[in-house]
This record gives sequence, structure tokens and C-alpha cells, in this order.
Amino acid sequence: MITAGDFRKNVTFEMDGNVFTIVEFMHVKPGKGAAFVRTKIKNVVTGQVLDKTFNPTEKVEEAKIERREMQYLYNEGGLYYFMDLNTYDQIPFNYDTIKEILNFIPENGTVTVSFFKGLPFSVEPPLFVELQIVECEPAIQGDTVKSGGKPAKLETGYSISVPMFVMNGDRIRVDTRTGTYMERV
Repeated sequence: MITAGDFRKNVTFEMDGNVFTIVEFMHVKPGKGAAFVRTKIKNVVTGQVLDKTFNPTEKVEEAKIERREMQYLYNEGGLYYFMDLNTYDQIPFNYDTIKEILNFIPENGTVTVSFFKGLPFSVEPPLFVELQIVECEPAIQGDTVKSGGKPAKLETGYSISVPMFVMNGDRIRVDTRTGTYMERV
């Protein structure tokens, strides 16, 4: 059991038969009245975000979340299959669950899958991934008028803005949190 006064970002807990993670929290001490904790919590299964206020002494059951490294294998019939690297078990996910990370995970890429009571509920890519550019305009020597970059298409199909010196076939590092170019590898 944890009290609302101990809430921190990314703490996972059970409430009303659902599992929530804390997205934002703020301890509030008004001039008049009792202190409280204002939170924004996200249902880890459905993705629904709620605003909820807790009494600092209110207790909730801490949820035990298991995280496993898994490898993306293939997609077939609208399902995307991931394999546990230790047991070789394959787990399918539907498109809606993983649509945000598909831009950053090539086949055979590794991800972290979160489980609650043995059931998988989310897939997280690594913070940085190395991907190959498959389509990119060539740089024109002396073109300094364009500040910023040029569009490039990655092996996963994701389009990204890259600096002028990056060419077709180059491997680049991408920040999966923002979807931006980091460096050429």
C-alpha cells in the first residue's frame, strides 16, 4: 500500500479494479482547509486519462508491473507479433496498441513489453534507435539558403527531417520520444 502523499511520476497503482499510472501530480496546501494531491492519472489498459484529487493520507494498492525485453518479429492479419527473448513465447498485439511505436521499430528490433498479472498491456521502444534512410533528396553543393534540413524516409516508412549532409543509405540515430534526428551513425 502507498499513500497519496508518496505519489511520484510513473508510479503504478490499482484503484477500483483498474491499473493507473501517474502522469502528473501536485501537492497542494491551500491557505484555508486541508492539503490534497491533485493528479492526472492514466489507465494503463485503456489509455484513458483522468484528473483525480486525493487526500494525502488516502491509501491505494501498488501495482506490480513486470517488464520484459521482446523482439518484434512480423505482422500478419492486423496483428503484430513479439517474441520473448528468454522463453521464445510469441505475443500478438493489435495495431491500436502499438501504432505510435511502429515508426521506430524495424523487424527484429527490441522493445520493452509491460505485463500486469501476466497480461501484456503496453509496448515501449528504446529511447534511441538506429535506422537506415531509404529515400532522401541529394544535397546540392553550396545550397546554404535552406536552413534546417530536408525530408527523408526511414526503413520503417516514417518521414523525418535530416540535415543536408545526410544521404541515402546512411544510418541515423532517432529519439523515439520526439521522433527527431539525433546524429548520423
